[in-house]
Amino acid sequence: MTSATAHPYAPDLSMKPLVSLGGISKVFSNGTTALQNMNLDIRQGEFVSLLGPSGCGKSTVLRIIAGLGEPTTGAVEWPTSDHDASGKALPEISFVFQEPTLMPWATVFNNVWLPLRLKGISKAAARDQVLEALAMVGLDKFSEAYPRELSGGMKMRVSIARALVTRPKILLMDEPFAALDEITRFKLNNDLLHLWEQFGWTVIFVTHSVFESVYLSSRIVVMAARPGRVVNDMPVEAPYPRDDAFRTSAIYNDYCREASAALHAAMEANDHL
Repeated sequence: MTSATAHPYAPDLSMKPLVSLGGISKVFSNGTTALQNMNLDIRQGEFVSLLGPSGCGKSTVLRIIAGLGEPTTGAVEWPTSDHDASGKALPEISFVFQEPTLMPWATVFNNVWLPLRLKGISKAAARDQVLEALAMVGLDKFSEAYPRELSGGMKMRVSIARALVTRPKILLMDEPFAALDEITRFKLNNDLLHLWEQFGWTVIFVTHSVFESVYLSSRIVVMAARPGRVVNDMPVEAPYPRDDAFRTSAIYNDYCREASAALHAAMEANDHL
């Protein structure tokens, strides 16, 4: 794209959600209530950031959506997804964790091949798909390198390529850039947005950063903790593509102030419980 336009995969609010969280609560075995009555609809093509203080259950939400944890009450529904013979939804999901979690003994190629290997796809059959995923993140020339030979930003690119190699419909990202320096973080933010605009994924992105959430998102869901719940659902109606000029624009600063105020209100809501 060469001009600022609305995201070509902007969600049609009249359509069914891709995923719907209805009345989700999560109580851990130690009695901690991580989430209470969490309601959230995500539509195809949205880039949604979950913004909130530590302990508000953002990562727990992602794990429940991914099927890595079960809610205590409530349900996750996939209205538009295929279902297996038992009626269970079969969404196409990939998860990018805060740490790259790469296998240090395996090459970049073999790390990215892993999800396909677990599906029974041979290395030869997966080759084109793996190299395509590496090309998406600019690492096609590093397929035979090992994690120890890569920078922190490159390791995270490998982790993202591994998530993309299965061609998911929905990408869950749990603070993937939090440990990186600011320059690397900005570069990966830009690269992620470019891929999202190009391929039309749905992204749910956990962050503590107001600035990152405004830069990336079409929508910011602000959560309060103890117990985790949605306290603000804020659209970011700035056009895409976004670049470094957007970071210094008046509209960006306005949205940052709005998101910051919403985050502070969420933290005050915790203090009043």
